[in-house]
Amino acid sequence: MATTPETTTLDIEGMTCASCAAFVQKSLSRTPGVQSAVVNFATEQATVQYLPGQATPATLKEAVVNAGYGVIERAPDTSAAERQAEIDRQKALAYQKLKRRFWVAVGLALLIMPLSMLMLWPAMMQRVNMQWLNYALLGLTLPVLLYSGREFYTSAWNGFKHRAANMDTLIAVGTGAAFLYSLAATVAPNWFMRRGLTAEVYYDTTATIIALILLGKVLEMRAKTQTSAAIKALMGLQAKTARVVRPGGQEVDVPIEQVQLGDLVVVRPGEKVATDGIIEEGHSAVDEAMLTGESLPVEKKAGDNVFGATLNKTGSFRFHVTKVGADTMLAQIVKLVEEAQGSRAPIQRLADKVSAIFVPTVVVIAILTFVLWFDLAPVEARLPLALVNFVAVLIIACPCALGLATPTAIMVSTGKGAEHGVLIRNAEALEKAHQVNTVLLDKTGTITRGEPAVTELLPAAGQDAARLLPVVAAVERQSEHPLAEAVVRYADAQAAPMLTATGFRAVEGKGAAASVDGQAVLIGNRRLLSDEGIALPAELSAQAEQLLAQAQTVLYVAIAGQAVGLIAVADTVRETSAAAIKRLQQQGIEVVMMTGDNPQTAAHVAGQVGIQRYFAEVLPQDKAAKMKQLQAEGRVVAMVGDGINDAPALAQADIGLAIGAGTDVAMEAAGITLMRSDLQGVVTAIELSKQTIRTIKQNLFFAFIYNTLGIPVAAGLLYPFFGITLSPMLAAAAMAMSSVSVLTNSLRLRGFAPAKP
Repeated sequence: MATTPETTTLDIEGMTCASCAAFVQKSLSRTPGVQSAVVNFATEQATVQYLPGQATPATLKEAVVNAGYGVIERAPDTSAAERQAEIDRQKALAYQKLKRRFWVAVGLALLIMPLSMLMLWPAMMQRVNMQWLNYALLGLTLPVLLYSGREFYTSAWNGFKHRAANMDTLIAVGTGAAFLYSLAATVAPNWFMRRGLTAEVYYDTTATIIALILLGKVLEMRAKTQTSAAIKALMGLQAKTARVVRPGGQEVDVPIEQVQLGDLVVVRPGEKVATDGIIEEGHSAVDEAMLTGESLPVEKKAGDNVFGATLNKTGSFRFHVTKVGADTMLAQIVKLVEEAQGSRAPIQRLADKVSAIFVPTVVVIAILTFVLWFDLAPVEARLPLALVNFVAVLIIACPCALGLATPTAIMVSTGKGAEHGVLIRNAEALEKAHQVNTVLLDKTGTITRGEPAVTELLPAAGQDAARLLPVVAAVERQSEHPLAEAVVRYADAQAAPMLTATGFRAVEGKGAAASVDGQAVLIGNRRLLSDEGIALPAELSAQAEQLLAQAQTVLYVAIAGQAVGLIAVADTVRETSAAAIKRLQQQGIEVVMMTGDNPQTAAHVAGQVGIQRYFAEVLPQDKAAKMKQLQAEGRVVAMVGDGINDAPALAQADIGLAIGAGTDVAMEAAGITLMRSDLQGVVTAIELSKQTIRTIKQNLFFAFIYNTLGIPVAAGLLYPFFGITLSPMLAAAAMAMSSVSVLTNSLRLRGFAPAKP
């Protein structure tokens, strides 16, 4: 029997660069039973899909450890917030440790640098015993090497054992070469002199490079913690306690972790809703902005769903708990954001391919640089010049910025999308959205509200709408038909007086009949009145024809055997649909509508929102075929839908966007979920995608430009013309700046705001 794959997420510690992430990924991928592994350097997480019978979490951890890295343990019975708190604690400890290493390196480098400069002054060299000075510099440099820079060398050694190279390889070889040369010049200066070479030392180079690289890592780690702020902010929204009603009616405040399914929870004005549930009694307005991005509170009454972390504004209510822990809406949003931040965008493949060959190539370039300068430089300067250029090439070429270019932008943008009610399931969907040139919209529930609503009540001549509405509502309250519910909602909104209907009976396929205040009332289609022999006045008949031409459903009302009015019912267009569609069209995107309704209805709705092209009378099983038809025209199509019958088309689309109020099936098939039932979310998703891709391209430019321009200069390209060489210390500063530039540029996405409709 086939085993169903399982997916787990490992929190990796000890990674220092994108090459480390690639190395961990390779080690996990080679583990028996692992089907796929993706390691994200920015989030420091590995997402692994494996077969339970062939691999276990223990074997996955072993693969990471064998690769020379660690795994932060996740206790299975802890909540997402507790796990995140533990990860944050571990990262805070690592950050403090990194800062200590940095300050030790800085402190000693500040001593080493001025002592090294004494060698530049001939008068001072005559007074100072250079041999003892070199030993003093050696003593000061060793703590920098063995404490501050230790992880660079252990990481490089782990890579060497596994026949792999990473960024630390470049740092270790560069600073190690400078240190070993200096050590040889310190302990055996005569060997150099006998060969006509100057026994120069480069302890300042070793110490300063390590200090500068650690500075870059401190800034990098600080910026990386800011990119994950979206998840922390979402988790921070959760209520800490809940007021649970115990047997006997006693209300007790308990920690949120102790709330169980079926508990009755009390929510008072100004309090957060503890978890997901259904209101049993009471009513209120609830601020759901953290879920949907919608600023206006939503009216809630008995039978309505409420969600954890939303804010109760006015009234109080009690609700039965239906979901707790990882099953709540908030937890699912956090999970989606985590998965999206950990996923790999197709544009990342370019960086991955470059990183895979980059380090070995740089090592070869550095060796060639050393050989050429040792051969071409003047005898008295050949070894120092060759060594300095060799080290500079290795240092400036560190591909850290290249590895951060894509994932940091993805992390920030997915978090920002969640703030605006746009949940991006994976990085591929985020990247693909910027290429969309056609949006295919399902009509019902997407452009329209998806439920009937009364648009007009037209009384016959001599009748009063205010007196007619309570009579109609009294009959319709007895019916369960969707059109009847629309009439009742309309009457309630108009605050119509409550009357009582008796003798209710449903007339199948035609309408309903009852008695109100002793008068017989009929409500239904035209056939109902015809069967009862009730004539329709010419005035009402003309109005009915006009409404039918507008694709509205008409209910005919008769009292005491006389036609007294019409009720127009339609699935009304959402207030924001036309503005959102216009915004898409302004961006050069064609908007196409698809519906199962007849061409007349389709044309009417399309005209209301400014859509030129539409497909009418499309059966559910044919929706995917219409999607393929558009794709065959060379279009990149985004599909927006909300129902089960939209799922095939959502899956077929280049990118699927599901309306959050829709079905779970639709949301599973889509790459992006819109938490609001509002097409403005489509505009937000596409604009966010465009800005993210623009940021990623800028990041890749920053990463490549430093290396492209820096490596030739570090190799000594300018020396024959201007006598200029790039010192290893300046190379280290440039390398650190490239990473900081990429991270800073990604953080600019935190200022993203969707355009106003």
